[in-house]
Amino acid sequence: MKKFESGEYISQGNYKSFQPGKVNRKWDIDLDLIPLLSEADRKLGGLNTYSDYIPNIDLFVSMHVLKEASQSNKIEGTKTNIKDALLNKEEVSSEKRDDWDEVQNYITALNEAIINLKRIPFSSRLIKNTHKILLKGVRGKNKSPGEFRKIQNFIGGADLQDATYIPPVPNTVGEYMSDLEKFAHNEDYFHDLLKIALIHYQFETIHPFLDGNGRVGRLLITLFLIEKNILKKPVLYLSDFFERNRMLYYDNLRVVQSNNDLKQWFKFFLVGVIETSQNSIETFDKILKLREDVGKKIQTLGVRAKNANKIIEHLFKNPVIEVNEVKALTGLSSLTSAYKLIGEMERIRVIKEMKGAKRNRIFLFKEYIDLF
Repeated sequence: MKKFESGEYISQGNYKSFQPGKVNRKWDIDLDLIPLLSEADRKLGGLNTYSDYIPNIDLFVSMHVLKEASQSNKIEGTKTNIKDALLNKEEVSSEKRDDWDEVQNYITALNEAIINLKRIPFSSRLIKNTHKILLKGVRGKNKSPGEFRKIQNFIGGADLQDATYIPPVPNTVGEYMSDLEKFAHNEDYFHDLLKIALIHYQFETIHPFLDGNGRVGRLLITLFLIEKNILKKPVLYLSDFFERNRMLYYDNLRVVQSNNDLKQWFKFFLVGVIETSQNSIETFDKILKLREDVGKKIQTLGVRAKNANKIIEHLFKNPVIEVNEVKALTGLSSLTSAYKLIGEMERIRVIKEMKGAKRNRIFLFKEYIDLF
């Protein structure tokens, strides 16, 4: 990495675009990174243990995806939080519905991409498909969803003349993305955690789409780690770390370009993997403890315990519920009976009514939501 050159600014007449160096080449890794790499590997190994041994882990994956969607879109300026994202669209206030749509698209894009990995390799094709879903019917829907840009874009400022960053010219985007794809599948030794860190940096530098680059770039991290079987389940997401350290995130990306300092970006990325893995492990521990505590509370409900357990299994996957869902899940004969069950679950403080719902009375599994 000591010989790394990030690229150069090339005059395009009335502006200069940054043309990055290619990444599909031989790399010499700085030995200073080995301790962080080892720690990141160890933490990921611990996280994968949960994927192997926790029963019904798929019930919990959906909440991690939801948190990732909320945090990744928050970086882009949306204001939907996890509670809003859990609601049906008609329950969301009108001023938040566009943001709600973007979060739902992110969830769909990630889930579809994970399924597609079984038949489509990590590639430009996969990236384009994911981008198309991400922008469907939302802000950016008129900015060539699923297609690499054919016009110049820029970041910051009102126009090209005062932009803070101008990515490579559009007629070079395909060439750069082809190089990135080859690098992703190059089997020459390059630790996969460093590889995806570099892929993320390079993708954001290329900025191949007219909109949605940040969200797609963060999605790529999870998709790559799943394809390489570093993650057995999609339970590691760095958007929360990037959001909490937003200025450091952008500063470290810029330092690569301005100072050719790739090592600092690698360190930041690996710290994110370590911290996020540890946080995920702690969350799973808290979930297991919560399941145990809630199970004890449910047993105090006597004849209603069986139906209450059905509700709890649903709530661990989707921690909001309304009375018609309770009736359908339990097979109770009337809404009155469903409300009585809800009342008992409120009494033992398992669920809590959400204030300010637009139409129906909605009940939250608040302790569970709070863990995320």
